[in-house]
Amino acid sequence: MNEEFTLGVPIDRNLALELVRVTEGGALAAARFMGRNQKEQADGAAVDAMRKSLQYVDMEGIVVIGEGEKDKAPMLYIGEQVGNGNEPHVDVAVDPIDGTRLVAQGLPGGLSTVALAERGSMFHTHIPYMEKIIVGPRARDVIDITDSVEVNLARIARAEGRDVQDLTVVVLDRPRHEELLGKIRSTGARVKLILDGDVAAGIMAAMEHRTGIDVLMGIGGAPEAVLAAAAVKCIGGGMQSKLWIREEDEPIAAGEGVNDSKVYTIDDLCAGENIFYAATGITDGELLDGVRFWGGGARTHSVVMRSYSGTVRYIEAEHSLKKLQQRIGIFSSKGEPLEQRA
Repeated sequence: MNEEFTLGVPIDRNLALELVRVTEGGALAAARFMGRNQKEQADGAAVDAMRKSLQYVDMEGIVVIGEGEKDKAPMLYIGEQVGNGNEPHVDVAVDPIDGTRLVAQGLPGGLSTVALAERGSMFHTHIPYMEKIIVGPRARDVIDITDSVEVNLARIARAEGRDVQDLTVVVLDRPRHEELLGKIRSTGARVKLILDGDVAAGIMAAMEHRTGIDVLMGIGGAPEAVLAAAAVKCIGGGMQSKLWIREEDEPIAAGEGVNDSKVYTIDDLCAGENIFYAATGITDGELLDGVRFWGGGARTHSVVMRSYSGTVRYIEAEHSLKKLQQRIGIFSSKGEPLEQRA
């Protein structure tokens, strides 16, 4: 963390309400590509729309979780300055599409998401993967990622006042999770497999009273862990992580001085106390509805959160595509993606 980082001083307005315009723009742009099997085009449209929307947010932001390093990503790259340059000074984490494959294939659960916190408060690593466990507020103090799956689920069930067999654990459907799934199923707990959508799954686990998901377990993206941590901290849930270092990542780990034994708490991933989080659904999911289009307009469904107040708001908005095109230039007057026009 750098010297600009100051804990405990509240940012005097709810930036999450400004950020939701950013995620709405990303979701609207990406939703035009739903089911077209065009991952790169969908992601590019969302990136462009989010970047244009971010310039209107009253902040001086630095992207710490984004599309990659500057030489690989022309927009929303790590280190890029976003916002209009006014205070406050903040870290910004973006994922224009959480679940790009879900959007490309027309599957449930794709969303556009952004988080920010005080400057210097967000964790960054070049290691791409982390092992994670995420729970809601009632079980946040009983998890221990260094302990066994069986012990953790037993503790979570007690904290929730339920039997282990009544818990639902969400896990990314990956070959690397075969052993983990065997351990979860041996306890009698239920399993929900997801193809993608690491951030959304973590939020669902922290909001078990709304989603029916009690725990997230397994290995997913490290950038997604930071975004999830921002949302989980706003909700009051619990999260622990460890870097998952593959053989090809060992030189990077040595250079950063990190190892796979260190446990990262939610405060290690997002230390700020003034955290703002927003997400907008692209395709229908358990957390958010997807974008709906009609002639000249669209409807979006979003969630916005603020850690300082602990407030979670759901926002349903109707948009004029013509005016959205005038503001951030992502649609033609007919609502078509710009690159699709004749």
